[in-house]
Amino acid sequence: MRSKITLPSLKSLVTFEAVARNLSFKAAAQELHVSQSAVSHQIRNIESFLGTKLFIRKSRSVELTPQGKNYFPKIKYAFNSISEATNETMGEFPNSVLTVQLYSTFAIRWMIPRLPEFKRVHPDIHIRLHTSQENVDFDHQDIDVAIMIGKPNNSGLHYDHLFGGDLFPVCSPKYIEMTGAIGDPEDLDKHTILQVYPSKNDWIVWLSSNGLSNVELDYGLDFDSYEASLITAGQGMGIAMGQQPYVNEDIQSGVLVEIFPNLRVKNPDSWYLACLKQKSEDYKVKVFRGWLMSEIHNDNNHNLE
Repeated sequence: MRSKITLPSLKSLVTFEAVARNLSFKAAAQELHVSQSAVSHQIRNIESFLGTKLFIRKSRSVELTPQGKNYFPKIKYAFNSISEATNETMGEFPNSVLTVQLYSTFAIRWMIPRLPEFKRVHPDIHIRLHTSQENVDFDHQDIDVAIMIGKPNNSGLHYDHLFGGDLFPVCSPKYIEMTGAIGDPEDLDKHTILQVYPSKNDWIVWLSSNGLSNVELDYGLDFDSYEASLITAGQGMGIAMGQQPYVNEDIQSGVLVEIFPNLRVKNPDSWYLACLKQKSEDYKVKVFRGWLMSEIHNDNNHNLE
């Protein structure tokens, strides 16, 4: 016979999850519609039950202890599973929701055009896209999977390598008509450079890899996304750093041209799909992972590898 399951009270677990997610007793109290003293009481109860401290209380902030950091994602995952199962059983939300964090440019230029086919094949899974240039925080955000450049050092995450890519300057034919052909990369310092500031190292990497570290660029405009940078380049307003899979279709259609085809540089950071290890075998996550890898493998237009 199965032994009795021993758990903290549901109220204390709910309170812990709210405080850990908000990193604030006050915010948790407001969310749960109780007093801060009631929140403190429930946290004392669960810490007493577990025999360990879950929070470090400071004068104006709260931090999770190592034990709290280990406990929180597991409790959050359990609550999400209970919520999803309850909604499905009640018939209020029959579809399984998968929240995907990704860069806005990747969403617009690659992911969204492919979603109708995903929906046709997997009508039981509802995709929710969350676009952000920031690193994903699985502990404090309701994110199932994230598509990112670079692989953070986090032992709690499962990673799938998606593809690598090249870096190469691009501009519009209109820009070349206005400024003349750019034959020598050392002449880039005479041109307007369009920079994506969350990825400002791209230009540095390209210059350094081509022995052009002495070239001082004029960063005429800064953007928070490649989408804005590439649209601006397409309008003839400067030279942008192109990378796969963002610019391939623009080059094929003639909206943009590659300025120095022989000076492509491998992006030192590959693309990855990341999720919490305990979620990697969830049905909706496995389905999405398999579909994404298949789409990348079959994407001949972007030469992803």
